[in-house]
Amino acid sequence: MPDRGGGGGPSGPRIRVGRPSRRARTLLMTLGVLAVLAMVFVMFAGFWTDWLWYRSVHYSSVFTTTLWTKIGLFAVFGLLMALAVGFNIWLAHRLRPPLSAMSLEQQSLDRYRMGLAPYKKWVLLAITALVGLIAGASASGQWRTWLMWVNGVSFGQKDPQFQLDVSFYAFDLPWYRSLLAFGFAAAVLSLVAAALTHYLYGGLRVTSPGARATAAATGHLSVLLGVFVSLKAVAYWLDRYGLAVKSSDFKAAGNWTGLRYVDANAYLPAKTILFCIAVICAVLFFATLWRRTWQLPVIGFGLMVLSAILIGGLYPAIVQKFQVQPNEQAKEAPYIQKNIDATRKAYAIDGTEPENYSGKSTVKAKDQLRANSDTAASYRLIDPNIVSPTFQQLEQKRKYYQFPTTLDVDRYKGQDTVVGLRELNIKGIPKRNWINDHFTYTHGYGAIMAAGTQTDANGSPVFTEAGLPTTGMLGPYQQRIYYGEKTDQYSIVGGPQKELDYEENGEKTTSYEGKSGVNLSNTFNRAAYAVAFSEPQILYSGAIGDGSRILYNRTPKERVEAVAPWLTIDGDAYPAVVGGKIQWIVDAYTTTNGYPYASRTTLGDTTADSLTVGNQQRAVVAQQNQVNYIRNSVKATVDAYDGTVTLYEWDTKDPVLKTWMKAFPDTVQPRESIKPDLMQHLRYPQDMFKVQRELLTRYHVKDPAQFYSGSDAWQVPDDPTNKDGNAVPPYYLSMKMPGDKQQQFSLTTTFTPNGRPNLGGFMAVDADAGSKDYGRIRLLRVTSEVPGPEQVQNKLNSLPSVATFVRDMKGADSDIQYGNLLTVPLDGGFLYVEPVYAQGRNAHYPLLKKVAVSYVDADQPDGDTTKDTTVFEDNLTDALNAVFGVDGATPPEQPEQPGTKPPTTPTTNDAALKQAIADAQKAMDDGEAALQKGDWTAYGKAQEALQDALQRAAEAGAKLPSTDQKPGGTAPKPGATPSTEPTPSSSASPAG
Repeated sequence: MPDRGGGGGPSGPRIRVGRPSRRARTLLMTLGVLAVLAMVFVMFAGFWTDWLWYRSVHYSSVFTTTLWTKIGLFAVFGLLMALAVGFNIWLAHRLRPPLSAMSLEQQSLDRYRMGLAPYKKWVLLAITALVGLIAGASASGQWRTWLMWVNGVSFGQKDPQFQLDVSFYAFDLPWYRSLLAFGFAAAVLSLVAAALTHYLYGGLRVTSPGARATAAATGHLSVLLGVFVSLKAVAYWLDRYGLAVKSSDFKAAGNWTGLRYVDANAYLPAKTILFCIAVICAVLFFATLWRRTWQLPVIGFGLMVLSAILIGGLYPAIVQKFQVQPNEQAKEAPYIQKNIDATRKAYAIDGTEPENYSGKSTVKAKDQLRANSDTAASYRLIDPNIVSPTFQQLEQKRKYYQFPTTLDVDRYKGQDTVVGLRELNIKGIPKRNWINDHFTYTHGYGAIMAAGTQTDANGSPVFTEAGLPTTGMLGPYQQRIYYGEKTDQYSIVGGPQKELDYEENGEKTTSYEGKSGVNLSNTFNRAAYAVAFSEPQILYSGAIGDGSRILYNRTPKERVEAVAPWLTIDGDAYPAVVGGKIQWIVDAYTTTNGYPYASRTTLGDTTADSLTVGNQQRAVVAQQNQVNYIRNSVKATVDAYDGTVTLYEWDTKDPVLKTWMKAFPDTVQPRESIKPDLMQHLRYPQDMFKVQRELLTRYHVKDPAQFYSGSDAWQVPDDPTNKDGNAVPPYYLSMKMPGDKQQQFSLTTTFTPNGRPNLGGFMAVDADAGSKDYGRIRLLRVTSEVPGPEQVQNKLNSLPSVATFVRDMKGADSDIQYGNLLTVPLDGGFLYVEPVYAQGRNAHYPLLKKVAVSYVDADQPDGDTTKDTTVFEDNLTDALNAVFGVDGATPPEQPEQPGTKPPTTPTTNDAALKQAIADAQKAMDDGEAALQKGDWTAYGKAQEALQDALQRAAEAGAKLPSTDQKPGGTAPKPGATPSTEPTPSSSASPAG
């Protein structure tokens, strides 16, 4: 019967299993080599593409400096760790006893020793290599700390406790602590490795009778323990200085940094005593080399541990409980003062002195108040946070274009202007495929601008630059946008594949002529990018050829962060047309969390408001999230066409920036190289302002007792136009502060007292970089009971006309959106201005329909309540007339009471009113025609005629008789007069 075992039986064929043939071995070796080479190339591709990118943006020095610093730290500290551990293993092996004791413990270890004997060198090499790699990788992550230490410059300021320069805490102390951490790791690993080696070779015994350790093992391990305790002594000494930057929760100051009473009078002497005890204990451990006994070192170590518990823990707790708490305010007062002074310096608010502002009008004549309101501010009716859908609907032109959710505010020809770039929307491409996504649709087109203080008769923005290609006030400029906030995919341009430029009377194509991006003509480069981007078509696609360049890392914040990884990037990059090019302007900050006594703040939380929540595009890009020192040291620009990144020195006195400029020379251009046309568009950054306003809620108080009590603490109010309960954002606005003779482009915010809705303070900073007072913070402390933003919004919502308007709009299936609630100081009181938008069911964008104005005056002669006049009109002119009761305007309304009927609007001279309206309409048409032709002289004359017509309309009554509207009926067209608003003031912020 045949063998079913496959030839294993005696009668079956014998199968011989031999070595593979030479051809098979060669093939296997070749495949193995190719696999290794492929793995190496995959790892190399990321490095190589990074190098190509940095070289393409001309910041290769940043890449090489960072790379060599990391390599140097990796090599030095990895080698030191490997030597430390390897040497102690080798020494423990050399100090092994010649004969191991004949015990069960040692007999069981003999098997391991015998098994290890042939591979001792390889095991030693593997252990040292492993710990060296881990230590080196950890050390390379400290490249910022190393560069700051080796390049640090003096602050020229000393801390009040130790009288050391602030640079010691910002640059030196972090590096010393990293060295100390490395020393502890090396000592512990060496001690563990040496102890295991001594145990394996009989130098240490656990269960064997007799001595537990040989004299050699005792001496060796004692020295390592002495090194460890010596490092602990150094740690105690550094902890003394660390108290100046130690964080603690203090109810009066939040995240307090610096010494308090218990730190200065308990922890500081305790650390000094513990340092002395640790030094003595270390000497006792080293003495075992001669005494050969651990008795005294163990006693010393126990004393050190006990002292750490009693002196370092229990004693400070006793001091806090029985000395500080019974009279905390008096005890902490000197330290609170140091914290106040340091915090105000660290956040550049030390020059801010609150000015008392009564909230009581100093002008009683209504016509004078009305006249002054025209020059108090250029009231921005176009809210950049709301009108993006309007830009999208009127100026998108194609689905593959888009505007940002929140537009930007800038100045052109001295006027506040709302700006949005028509960027590429990859999701709107008609047919999605690899060629269309990355070769055909590559860029956006044009900057769209609208006057910030005007709308047309329908409530739409008055565009000063519009169309595709755009025309208007700017003249010719490079309109193609290859780099933008919405451009996050890579594009391959400049090769044989043509790009879609724009569509107007046919499809226009173009080919990129810029010098940015990485050249893909090289096959090796194409292969590297195919691997790095996991896109094999890059390697073999026929659409790539001579001249092809790959563009990526295309958002402005991403590019600035890459070329300056030591900067913290502001959340709001904004575009400006400068010198015939679209330039993204990016504000960047230098920060540290090592400023002694200055309280820390968390950037992510401090800079959050109703616009940033859920909008990562406007979130700060933080190099370190917790800081206690910040400066707007760098202004950066990114060219929207060729991606060129330029860093300009802005704060010439900042020691942190000077330190980084030493570390990365020739990367930051001097401030003098900023051209005047760029200077016109530089402004005070929002995130810096938000950090400062958050600190000023507490640190506007300079008296320690008042600071401790918190009686004058403020808070940033919630946005009254937003129901999410997030902080109100700051607003850019051209306005006059009390005592100013002309308007300045400013960044403003309001404060309310903690837990109360009334107005507590008003803050504005001169935001015009060309102004001699740029960066000057004005802080008004309101000394009377004045309604805050939330109260003004509630008052507005309670007006009968608002209820009627909302009811009519809802009946017409329209949504209501409240715009930015602007606050302007006016003659001792406060003027609130808020545009109101409506978006109908058949309209895809909101239109300005109403303007609410409220003037609050704490000086009420007829009673104790604050005079609060709130009106709701069709346009700004009517609203200002009505709120001050001039020119036959409608008397201010009272909040609607249940069961009462809203008053009707009185009629005036209809003929004069109709003529004024007709003249206003003609002036508006003439202005639009002049805009289309780019005739700014004619546009200015049209605006003057429009202002005259609106003034005559106001004098004639400014209102037609109201028409009752039945519920559910069609809403009347809001406003009988044109909604176009002239700029209320002829004066404007300087152009720089």
